[in-house]
Amino acid sequence: MKSTLSHKLYAPEASCVEDMLKGLSWSAARSQSVYESAAALTEKVRGRKRKAGELESFLQHYALSTQEGLALMCLAEALLRVPDSKTANDLIRDKIAAADWLKGLGDTKDWLVKASGVGLSLCSFTLDSLLSRLGEPVIREAMAQAIRIMGGQFVLGRTIDEAIKRSQDYPLYRMSYDMLGEGARTAEDAEKYFNNYAAAIEAIGKSADPKSNARRPGISVKLSALYPRYEVAQAHRCVPALKEKVKILAQAAAAHNLSFTVDAEETERLELSLQIIEALLSDPDFPNWPDFGLAIQAYQKRCFALIDRLSDLARTHKRRLQVRLVKGAYWDGEIKKAQVKSTPDYPVFTRKVNTDLSYLACAEKMLKNGDVFYPMFATHNAYTAAAILDIARDYPATDFEFQRLHGMGEAVYDILLEQKPDIKVSVYAPVGPHSDLLAYLVRRLLENGANSSFVNKVMDDRIALPDLLIDPVENARQHSTKTHGKIPLPAHIYNDRKNSSGIDLNDEPTLSALITKIQSFKNKIYLAAPLVSGTLRKDGIKQDILSPADRTHKVGTVYTASHKTIELAFETAQDGFEKWSSTPADIRATALEKFADLLEFHHAELMALCVYEAGKTIKDAHLEIREAVDFCRYYAQQGRKNFHEKGSNLPGPSGESNILHDIGRGMFVCISPWNFPLAIFTGQITAALMAGNAVIAKPAEQTPLIAFRTVQLLHEAGIPANILHLLPGDGAVGAHMIAHKDVAGVAFTGSTEVAKIIQRSLAAKNGPIVPLIAETGGQNAMIVDSSALPEQVVDDVILSAFGSTGQRCSALRVLFLQNDIADKILHMLSGAMAELVIGHPEKIATDIGPVIDMEALSILNRHHQALDGFGKKIAQTPLDERLTETGNYFAPCAYEIPALDTLSREVFGPVLHVIRFKASGIDEVIADINKTGYGLTLGVHSRIESFQKKIAQSIRAGNMYVNRSMIGAVVGTQPFGGMGLSGTGPKAGGPHYLKAFSTEKVITIDTTSAGGNTSLVSLEE
Repeated sequence: MKSTLSHKLYAPEASCVEDMLKGLSWSAARSQSVYESAAALTEKVRGRKRKAGELESFLQHYALSTQEGLALMCLAEALLRVPDSKTANDLIRDKIAAADWLKGLGDTKDWLVKASGVGLSLCSFTLDSLLSRLGEPVIREAMAQAIRIMGGQFVLGRTIDEAIKRSQDYPLYRMSYDMLGEGARTAEDAEKYFNNYAAAIEAIGKSADPKSNARRPGISVKLSALYPRYEVAQAHRCVPALKEKVKILAQAAAAHNLSFTVDAEETERLELSLQIIEALLSDPDFPNWPDFGLAIQAYQKRCFALIDRLSDLARTHKRRLQVRLVKGAYWDGEIKKAQVKSTPDYPVFTRKVNTDLSYLACAEKMLKNGDVFYPMFATHNAYTAAAILDIARDYPATDFEFQRLHGMGEAVYDILLEQKPDIKVSVYAPVGPHSDLLAYLVRRLLENGANSSFVNKVMDDRIALPDLLIDPVENARQHSTKTHGKIPLPAHIYNDRKNSSGIDLNDEPTLSALITKIQSFKNKIYLAAPLVSGTLRKDGIKQDILSPADRTHKVGTVYTASHKTIELAFETAQDGFEKWSSTPADIRATALEKFADLLEFHHAELMALCVYEAGKTIKDAHLEIREAVDFCRYYAQQGRKNFHEKGSNLPGPSGESNILHDIGRGMFVCISPWNFPLAIFTGQITAALMAGNAVIAKPAEQTPLIAFRTVQLLHEAGIPANILHLLPGDGAVGAHMIAHKDVAGVAFTGSTEVAKIIQRSLAAKNGPIVPLIAETGGQNAMIVDSSALPEQVVDDVILSAFGSTGQRCSALRVLFLQNDIADKILHMLSGAMAELVIGHPEKIATDIGPVIDMEALSILNRHHQALDGFGKKIAQTPLDERLTETGNYFAPCAYEIPALDTLSREVFGPVLHVIRFKASGIDEVIADINKTGYGLTLGVHSRIESFQKKIAQSIRAGNMYVNRSMIGAVVGTQPFGGMGLSGTGPKAGGPHYLKAFSTEKVITIDTTSAGGNTSLVSLEE
């Protein structure tokens, strides 16, 4: 089925709200009726909170808005999986000591809150006392046991058998079991989760009463647990594989007459899940029983339209689908992801009331289509439950049920079942060992501990019912903006400049159109090759391209880099420098902003150049254009602030004017690398131009076409032709440029060795002292302690070490793993590396493209051979040997090495070196990293803030990333650049960068020299 929901993915929130308001039957009488029912229910819930609301009271007291709540969440997320006592002690001390667990305990009679507060406070005191060493093992086990008890409030059982046995304690509820686990990173993980599901279905089926439909249990399945690459880029392999796995599990569930639900996950996976479900319903061997379906999320803007699509699907295949409606559990992540990707709008509602409205509108539509749906309404909100019961009276023929999470909402539904014994309620019951419950537990704490949560607020008697039970329909009608006032659209998250536009590569129509455009430029790019001298990659193969011998010089662009043309470029630029330098900063900034707009307008063409000339994957090419755009807009904004013609007034005595002006230096030489042939090339040039300089630019010899097209667009944007010149060529061209007498400054990004050569060349020249702005390489490390989440570590290591084929100066080179978790992480890393796809960069499925040229490939091959001699191989990604015949492909590999000093220099490519360390040996690790002399990027994975701070304060690195990947620095947010052997500073994309391209002039005027200081004598007392 072709997608019909793409147009709703980023629809304006207001239009989505208007559509739902038009479609929902909601009158003043219904609003009053629902309020009265919800108020009566809420009063009874509050009356029972001492009996059945212990956990709700706990969450309310230690909400996420408090320091204690945050500390508790971090403890719950990490403590049970920390294998060594030292790190566990550090974690407890770190999270407990900073919180005041006794605060407000006098106001509560809840035993769980009071006991927890006293116990946690005691732990904090004991750990910091002189007897801490004697008490630590006892305290550590007590803390772990406390977290297990809390986890037990949310998780029905550690095993399916334990969960089934415990389900007998809930005779009025039907159970829907959920086998806990993170998304699979490896094929081995996926097989383990598949077997867990299969075993659970068998156990549930044997325990179920075959004669009872009312309590017929079910199971929920998470697709990301069944396949390690469940993502749009891998749809060609994940969709058929998952279809077959789900089919086998569903057949087993049908044989036992169990219900089977496909769980909802992140927004970008919705269409994939629908493709899989449609494939299943189209399969003649798929069982036709009425208990198969899926969960959908009301916070998605597509949800209202999704129900129509599902009803069409059900009618087409003559099926009845069970559909679980949830509000959604990934809202915070979806908001951040949209901002990072800079999507046109948010895929989810920004205001909670709009999600509540969506829930009611979707619920009514589901009840209205009762012939093809069995609705399952998952909510703990008394108002929502009352509204559904009121709406359901209009559709008496539709059978439905409520659902609640195990550990949440007991009081609400116990009371409802007493009042209405005929309603159906099931419990979504997580099952799994403590090692698997952590991500789920944190999600529940986030979801139910948030300030806006009904579960949280209902336990606070100070909140009046009208403030708690707000009609979302009337609320939405009254708010004309319909959007959250404190959550700007992704394009406007930076107050003073526009964010670069993103392209959603997970939206199939958008992706297909983009790939078609990119491929349409392929032949044009190859035909353009003779325009410049240098090299070009064609289908992964390096080819020499020589300019025609009779090519003549053209002002603004120098095609043939000879001594003569170099001299002509400097002469031409010198002639225009004074005028450009005196051009108002606002005009220069406007030209940069126009250039940014042109980059976005020509994004498909520029992506094609990055793909076919530089060998970049589609994703990397897109991100590179965004970075270039961000450089332009950021430097324009900074230039307006720092380079205005009025200058900056400096303090001084009365009767004197002192004004500081930033002005251009003159001729700036910009030498950029091939690994970011558009972004770094653009960043250097636009900074120099914004500061008032003329620019002579030499791109990397491997990527002249990208540079050529970029310069064309800069000229089109309004940069004068005599101010910006392009000189493509090899290192000899750069050497001639550096040696020119009129060079006033050099910006260079590349190897440390070449930066040293440039430094010596500039120092040897007579004349003015010429500044060098250099960004160079690094022996970048990541340090991982045993409190880190292994799945997150593996994700970030894969991206940091192998993203962009490891050809980033910020890429991870050396991974330091604490001994206690090293085996587990390396085993998972090996499996994850096996799932990477090496291929041609124009294919969206490709993770790893070719390295830049034969020279780079030869260096990597030699290093690989050397590693076989002194290292221990961990893993290497499979490489189809046929690829090596078409390009410079190198398979990512990981090796354990004995020590950091076995590496003499940075190896620029997808090679990861791993070193183990003891928890007590962290100081030695820090010393070894600092001893290299490099200082570019550093990664840390730890849940212990004191550990993070120790590393940050001790290691000299320009950029430090905690609990995330080490690549992808964002302009203006994460200014990039190193120290020591890794660069001179200041940081590119930072507030001090433009200053380095300028010089300062102070103009002092004695204002009393003609007639005295009239401004002083006119002052009143």
